[in-house]
Amino acid sequence: MKPMLDLKKQYLEIKDEILEMTTGILDSAHYILGKKGAELEENFKAYHGMKEAIGVASGTDALHLSVRALGIGPGDEVITTPFTFFATVEAIMYVGARPVLCDIEPDTYNIDPAAIEKLITKKTKAILPVHIFGNPADMEKIMALAAANRLKVVEDCAQSIGATLNGKMTGSFGDAGCFSFYPSKNLGAYGDGGMIILKDSDIADEVRKLRNHGSKGAYRHDCLGFNSRLDEIQAGILLVKWKRLNEYNRKRRENAALYTKLLSDVVKCPTEKPGACHVYHQYTIQSPRRDAIQAFLKEQGISSVVYYPIPLHVQDALKDLGYKEGDFPVTEKVSREVISLPMYPELEKDDIRATAEAVRKCLNG
Repeated sequence: MKPMLDLKKQYLEIKDEILEMTTGILDSAHYILGKKGAELEENFKAYHGMKEAIGVASGTDALHLSVRALGIGPGDEVITTPFTFFATVEAIMYVGARPVLCDIEPDTYNIDPAAIEKLITKKTKAILPVHIFGNPADMEKIMALAAANRLKVVEDCAQSIGATLNGKMTGSFGDAGCFSFYPSKNLGAYGDGGMIILKDSDIADEVRKLRNHGSKGAYRHDCLGFNSRLDEIQAGILLVKWKRLNEYNRKRRENAALYTKLLSDVVKCPTEKPGACHVYHQYTIQSPRRDAIQAFLKEQGISSVVYYPIPLHVQDALKDLGYKEGDFPVTEKVSREVISLPMYPELEKDDIRATAEAVRKCLNG
């Protein structure tokens, strides 16, 4: 079966550097809150033009600690999308706030700013947009709404590192930008990890306490915190990959362009709005015959994945929010029709052509 993602192929290309890095860290016997994590944080600050960057244990923790540090809690509402991974709403609910779901744009699959405005109430404290599949949400409109209503903005950049809107990096628009280093991500560790970028040093200090048991150090604890630190081995692995990030994203965009050239006349291909630079964490097509495409690809030995088949508003875990099928028609249609094709920097052009040909054969007979 041709994979969605070939992490081993990437590893073999950088194996010597990875082993040198990890051996050095093991020899140092310094594994938590060390020099490699600090170096990665500095790289993130410079790359995104932000004042602060803080490594944490996962992308989920990045969202959770950001929401908590921004003072959002019980009785508050946070507007977000139902078309995302479950961690987005978990982060809101962990602090006792209520996720208020908002339908998506039919072209980008990102949260629809026009729909956000209608959902703002006196209880609304923040907007949490997701740059889905690596495609930037319309942050300029979202930030204008936030400013007009004095709302915080937390960006879920789990899939969008390196993506830009009018030259500005995702994660650098809002009060906090939250990144995931899950192994499959465009910048992936060999385990879990995450990063938060922030503009406000006071909020950053609060996050640093929260990630370290509520402590600034010396066994003094100012609040109840969490154990959420990016370890040195993961930080070191990410540093090896860091210098290749732009090249990895360039290759993803190149692969996406070939897919689009081969498929745009038979399926709906990803859309980039003017000024947006998509980094294609996933290459996701849309067709009413999605299930037939997936079955045929499997017969041909080609992997594919549906992200996301069950929108959040109809997940059993969120029944108490009171949503029902039919509440978000764009999200529901997209969830029935999207399918993601193999996508990674090392993907061979012949494999892209073979996948595209299989999709065409399925649809054209």
